[in-house]
Amino acid sequence: MIKDIYRQGRTVFSFEVFPPKKEEEIYDIYKTLDALKTLGPDFISVTYGAGGSNSKKTAAIAAYIRNLCDIEPIAHITAVAMDEKFLTGFMEELNSKGVSNVLALRGDRPKDMTDEAYANRTFLHAEDIIRVIRKQSESCIAAACYPEIHPESESRESDLRYLKQKVDTGVDFLITQMFFDNSRFYEFRELADKAGIRVPISAGIMPIIKSSQLGTSVSLSGTSVPKELSHLVAKYADSPEDMQKAGIEFAVNQINDLIANGVDGIHIYTMNRAATAQAIMENIDR
Repeated sequence: MIKDIYRQGRTVFSFEVFPPKKEEEIYDIYKTLDALKTLGPDFISVTYGAGGSNSKKTAAIAAYIRNLCDIEPIAHITAVAMDEKFLTGFMEELNSKGVSNVLALRGDRPKDMTDEAYANRTFLHAEDIIRVIRKQSESCIAAACYPEIHPESESRESDLRYLKQKVDTGVDFLITQMFFDNSRFYEFRELADKAGIRVPISAGIMPIIKSSQLGTSVSLSGTSVPKELSHLVAKYADSPEDMQKAGIEFAVNQINDLIANGVDGIHIYTMNRAATAQAIMENIDR
């Protein structure tokens, strides 16, 4: 299980991929995984659609990672549109495929979910499904955290209080939302430790290789953007090739600084781009 990898006392490296929307593109993700395998990650995570539409793809891709790539997979599970029967069935499917790691998330509200269905959903928070999974399974459970505070939190203090509560429910390690300013992560890590949150924390890194990515990433995550990165995007907005090189260099520098400061793990949001992951992994201080 992934929790055992963190106990080895070294930086843990991992990637995230997502299932393709179109059925005919499913083989493309397998090619991507074959390429990512050569980079030697400790584990690879597979995302899951909020409405459950991708659950079969998530399980199949996680099984491919486990059984054909011989790498630990971790399957995302989003609580927002699930009931306990569906959750139990999905966990049984994962276990039957040899997948013993899950990332428990609340998830965003599906666009087609009515106000009534949302108000009466079975699970309100990630903590609710963690509690069910922990009772029914011995799987390794990860959860998300926000170095710059969850967008819906009232304050840093309340955010940490809820995170501690979630971790105490049965979380083995945490993966952060993307961030671009390492000082924010170091501050969060220190405060989390003071709050009694003592599980490993992997830093989520999103390489910005297209100028359009930055606005989307910020709007989705609420993360702050350091001047260095905003200047890069402005400078190379009309030069895609230079933007890609600069974005990879920024991610490499960010990761090397994190490694030098004793980060538990690095989790790269690959956006299914194996070449980007390769360029980063070839230049970091592993």
